[in-house]
Amino acid sequence: MSEKQEELNKEEQVENQESKEEAKDTQPTELSAEDKIAELEAKLKESEDKYFRVHADFENIKKRLEKEKYQAIDYASEKFAKDLLAPIDTLEMALAAEEAAKEMPSDELLAKLKEGVELTIKNFYSAFDKHNITIVEVDGEFDPNFHNAVMQVDSADHEDGEIVQVLQKGYKFKDRLLRPAMVSICKK
Repeated sequence: MSEKQEELNKEEQVENQESKEEAKDTQPTELSAEDKIAELEAKLKESEDKYFRVHADFENIKKRLEKEKYQAIDYASEKFAKDLLAPIDTLEMALAAEEAAKEMPSDELLAKLKEGVELTIKNFYSAFDKHNITIVEVDGEFDPNFHNAVMQVDSADHEDGEIVQVLQKGYKFKDRLLRPAMVSICKK
């Protein structure tokens, strides 16, 4: 029986050794699964962090562009306003020249005044040209899209519905009407 006992002991030892090896094999896989979970959780946290950063950057860019858009709208007429400074300066110089003009003869003063007004108007028109502001055409037929008929007159020189006289000029900004021309038209 001792031989049988020895054999059983050996078999038990082999089985114990196999179960220990199996335990060793299963234990590292459990650790690696936990490691994988931890690794995946770290990747998830990193991805969430990247997402939040990108989202925050997007929101900041969106806010900045919105602010820039409103600033562009608020300051869109800045160039035009700067171009209107020259005519204002000309008018102010004309008023300041009053002291020097007291000793000047009235005919000469009137000529200088007319020259100053013409120069000021020229400055206005150059600013208008620079910013695509044009005068509404008043040659020929009355067009209710661009003209405002304020009175009707009899005229032998004009056809019915034709513009006889311009009472106030009209202006367009590019293709948009700023102010219609006030005109009188012929009525027969």
